[in-house]
Amino acid sequence: MAATSGAGRPEKRKAITRAATAVFGREGYVRASMDVIAAEAGVSKRTVYNHFVDKETLFLSVALENSAELTEKVRDLVDRHLGKIVDLRQDLTDFAVDRARAVLSAGDHGALGRAIRAEVANIPADVLEAWLEAGPIASLRDLAARFEALAGRGLLAIDDPALAAEQFTLLAFHGIAERSFWGALPVPEEEVARIAAVGVDAFLKIYGVPAAG
Repeated sequence: MAATSGAGRPEKRKAITRAATAVFGREGYVRASMDVIAAEAGVSKRTVYNHFVDKETLFLSVALENSAELTEKVRDLVDRHLGKIVDLRQDLTDFAVDRARAVLSAGDHGALGRAIRAEVANIPADVLEAWLEAGPIASLRDLAARFEALAGRGLLAIDDPALAAEQFTLLAFHGIAERSFWGALPVPEEEVARIAAVGVDAFLKIYGVPAAG
């Protein structure tokens, strides 16, 4: 993995991972070369290998770093919108919209995710599993925990929080992600809001608590 530390190495490592994120996102896993990454980072290829023993190790590092960063953003959105419920439908919709914005505006991070999805058959299995665990699976777990808490407060009727989190994501997020080709193309704000709201309404038809009366 990383070589022994020395003067300036943290900065060089950061430059390498930043360049690798851009190159992997642009070229894909198979086509990206350590030569191009070194050139983009402004370092020698030897310096890249001093920090990362091979391309797979470098790809895993940047994939996990990017995935964890986006997961943390989504976690903050879960806390902000679903921590204190004022209007359940509106809070869920606002969360879905802001979650979509976070993904659609991810820049090089989003490009890396698109490269992983496009080349899934070529990505080493352990790298793919680690990326999924640090990103999509972790976000589903966070959302499931929040839904379980909301069910405990009587705001949702949920027996399987993990399934509910998956279905919410499919209904209120994936339509936006697919429409944008996972952030490659812009989607009008009003369309993001519409897809999110329709998805939330469908979710609440399944998991909403009937109004008393």
